[in-house]
Amino acid sequence: MSESFENSAFARLDGQKRLLNPVFRGKTGASGRFGFRGEIAIKFAQNVADEARPPELMAQQVITTAEKDSQKIDFFSCYLLSFGYVDELVDAIGESLSPTGKHFLFCNNIDLSRRYQMEYQGLPFYILPLDESTVYNELLDLFLIERNDLKKLDTGSKIDRIASAAASFSANFPQISHADCLAGMGPVRDPGENRPV
Repeated sequence: MSESFENSAFARLDGQKRLLNPVFRGKTGASGRFGFRGEIAIKFAQNVADEARPPELMAQQVITTAEKDSQKIDFFSCYLLSFGYVDELVDAIGESLSPTGKHFLFCNNIDLSRRYQMEYQGLPFYILPLDESTVYNELLDLFLIERNDLKKLDTGSKIDRIASAAASFSANFPQISHADCLAGMGPVRDPGENRPV
């Protein structure tokens, strides 16, 4: 397999035009590793009069990597406005996620004092709260990565460090089912209006 983004596990999502607003896209610098940082379309809006419209649902603040010679993404992290979108996220991209990978979903409407592990449709997820921080900063804290160590690195190398730390991450959080997490989540909040919807 040649070392190009199009021949990586991201090819399927790229072909579906799901990879949006890339801050980084391509080889990360580590041998045989490809990365993407940006947004992923979960649910597309219907086009009206041939005018493309923004997706109805997106995974935001995505940081993800895939290794050469693998057709699965083994590190994935993103921000979701609501845990309730997990089902649609898995429907959209679950086929590309590795069942042995590390997948971190930061959700706005999860209790800020809670962290969970969940298996859903054969995929393992860490479910974490996020309110006013960012996925990037939360991952650095979660993996105990010193920010000063990253200052001189380019974006691809920063993604490398995070992906490598994710691969060795072994903390155990309470297990929760998809149904129980749905039942316990808070209201979906509109960040534009700062009030429950």
